[in-house]
Amino acid sequence: MAKGQLIVISGPSGVGKSTLIRSLTAKLQRQPFFSVSATTRKMRPGEIDHVNYHFITQAEFDRMVAQNEFLEHATYAAHSYGTPAAPILAQLEAGRDVLLDIEVQGALQVKRSYPDAVLIFIAAPSFGELEHRLRARGDTAEDAVRLRLQTARREYEQANCYDYIVANDDVDRCVQKLLAILTAEGCRRKYNDEILKEALSYVISPHV
Repeated sequence: MAKGQLIVISGPSGVGKSTLIRSLTAKLQRQPFFSVSATTRKMRPGEIDHVNYHFITQAEFDRMVAQNEFLEHATYAAHSYGTPAAPILAQLEAGRDVLLDIEVQGALQVKRSYPDAVLIFIAAPSFGELEHRLRARGDTAEDAVRLRLQTARREYEQANCYDYIVANDDVDRCVQKLLAILTAEGCRRKYNDEILKEALSYVISPHV
């Protein structure tokens, strides 16, 4: 059985990544496995343990880091976040595709831990459009907008480490590009060795 594909999608705040992922998964015939991250932050109202996150202590998180149990991990706002490797690797071995929605720093860690991962960076049509989208929300303070734009600039600088860059100028068009990427990746030889093995082991009947 061929392994599943590990697809990592990243993009700066305001680029419309969540909308794209919802639209993409709605069109996939085989639903991918979505990883649940671990975090040391407190559970927020409405959240469910092991559904939204695996809520663990800092001591447990540190133990998992020491034992190399994360595909990637990082610290944000004094809290630790990480993607447990075991459930992802199990799904891949079972032939199921896995989709990760994580930030750039984590995506590059995943690529180092699992070189076969396919990294897709979602960009805005232009950086000016990204700024417009962030400001158009109307619910973000000016200092927060500027901070997000500075963060986005750093993320764009690291986008050259990705396998694909897709501009989200139109949701439907962007989803079609993502589907094309997944289709092309699924046709790689490493996922289709069984076809070659069957052909090479086939016994040709003698001509009568």
